[in-house]
Amino acid sequence: MQNKSALTATPSSTARAAAEQRGLGLMVVGGLLLGTLGVFVQEAAQHPLVTVWFRCAFGALALFLWCAATGNLKGLHLQGRRLGVVCVMGCLMVLNWALFFAAIPRTSMAVATVVFHIQPIWVIVFGALFLRERVSRGQWMATPVALCGLALTTGLLDELAISHAAHSDHALGLLLCLGGSLSYAAVTLLAKTQQGIVPLTLAFWQCVVGSLVLVWAPWVFGWPQQPGTWAWLAGLGVLHTGLAYVLLFAGMARLTLGTIAVLQFVYPLAAVLFDWGLYGTRLSPTQFAGMALMGASVWTIVKTRGAAQPALDD
Repeated sequence: MQNKSALTATPSSTARAAAEQRGLGLMVVGGLLLGTLGVFVQEAAQHPLVTVWFRCAFGALALFLWCAATGNLKGLHLQGRRLGVVCVMGCLMVLNWALFFAAIPRTSMAVATVVFHIQPIWVIVFGALFLRERVSRGQWMATPVALCGLALTTGLLDELAISHAAHSDHALGLLLCLGGSLSYAAVTLLAKTQQGIVPLTLAFWQCVVGSLVLVWAPWVFGWPQQPGTWAWLAGLGVLHTGLAYVLLFAGMARLTLGTIAVLQFVYPLAAVLFDWGLYGTRLSPTQFAGMALMGASVWTIVKTRGAAQPALDD
C-alpha cells in the first residue's frame, strides 16, 4: 500500500513542479518586459500626460482583445459600487503613471524604477492607519532599513551625485517618483477592498478610465509626429500593459506568495541593467548598496504580509 501510495503521488508532484516552473518563467519574462518600460517612455519623448493616454488607450484595446479571444468578456462587466471604486483607482493610476513618466527623464530609468518600488512601505503604513491591519515586529524593523536603502539609492548622499543634483531637477524627479509610489499604494489598498474583482478586469477598467480622463491631452500637448513615436507609444499599451499583465498574472496563479515576492524585483533589476546597457547610466556603489538594502527589506515586508501580489505592476 505504501508503494502504491508513493507511485500515485509522483505524477501530482511532477505536475505541481512543472506548473511552478512555468509560473517562474512567465513571471521572469513579464518582469524583464516591464524592465524595458522606461526605454519606451524615453524614446517616445512625449509629454507625460500624452504618454499616459496612449498607454491607457492601447492597453485597454489590447486587454479587451485578449479577453475576447479567450472568451472572458463577461468578466469585464462591473456595476454599482465596484465600478465607482474602480473609477477612483483608475484616476489614481493615471496620476501614478504621469508622475512616474515625468520622473524618468529627470532622474534616470534605473533610479526612478528602484525608488518607485518603495511603495510596499506606504502600503504597510497606510494599511495599519486606515485598514487597522496588524503589523508584525519584523515588518516594523524592516521599514526603517528600507527607508535607509531608499536614501542611498536616490544618490543624493553620494558625493558625485550631490553636484549633479545641484545643477538639475534630479531632486524634483525623486519627489515625483515618491508621489507616484504613494498613489500606487492607494490603488493597492483600494484593491484589497475589492478582492472579488479579477486583476485583468481591474487593469482593463483602469485603462478605460485613464483613456477618458486624459482624452484631451494629445489635443493640448500635441499628437506624435513621427511613425516611430507611435510605435513606442503603442508598445507601452500592448506590451507593457496587455502582454506583461497577462504573463505576470498567469505566473502568479502557479506560484506561492513567497516566490512571487522575490520575483517582484526582476522588474527594477532589469530596468537597472537596460539603463546601463542602452544609456550608460551607472549606479554608484552607494546606490547599489541602498538598492540591496531596500530590496531585502521590502521583500521581507511583502512576504510577511501574506499578500505579495500588488494591485497592478508598472
